[in-house]
Amino acid sequence: MKAQDHRPPEGRNSTLPQVKKGRRLVGLTGTNGAGKGEAAAFFVNHGYAYFSLSDVIREKLVAAGLDSSRDNLIRTGNDLRKARGPDILARLVMKKVRGKAVIDSIRNAAEIVYLKKHKGFILLAFDAPVALRFERVLKRGRDESARTLGEFIRKENEERSRDAAAQQLDACLALADLTIRNEGSLEELHRQLEELL
Repeated sequence: MKAQDHRPPEGRNSTLPQVKKGRRLVGLTGTNGAGKGEAAAFFVNHGYAYFSLSDVIREKLVAAGLDSSRDNLIRTGNDLRKARGPDILARLVMKKVRGKAVIDSIRNAAEIVYLKKHKGFILLAFDAPVALRFERVLKRGRDESARTLGEFIRKENEERSRDAAAQQLDACLALADLTIRNEGSLEELHRQLEELL
């Protein structure tokens, strides 16, 4: 099964959005291995506090004595959304946010709807060719629950649900204010992000 290519509509990447100064929230979504972690580190280095919706799930896994494999993260996140509403992870994180922040691991459209209610929020989506992303995730050495490119694509397709309580990768990509195609160097990614500061 071939992964879908999520190129931004014509012209979408050519003009970066104007974001008002002051309190700013930068949300990050996108495909696995597309550069969200590097973008988060960039914003942290520029004075933003870091929050991850996945960290909320990891806290639940630790409390339950489970490891933070990708399978466990997906399953537990979906269970939380079913039990407490599809925007629960965003609501829990926003209780901790004070001032400028970058919010990583946004995976559900309801999370975005909730976050867009907050002044100064912008959603950045990241994508890159699937083979390049698979190579990147192998290098970072986390338990991705995928040993081959085919398994990686199948696992990603599990995140493309239309279920309101599940991961909705395609819906999140469609709701982004800006899509960054990250297939170059780290320096090139940083140059694109600098235009948002």
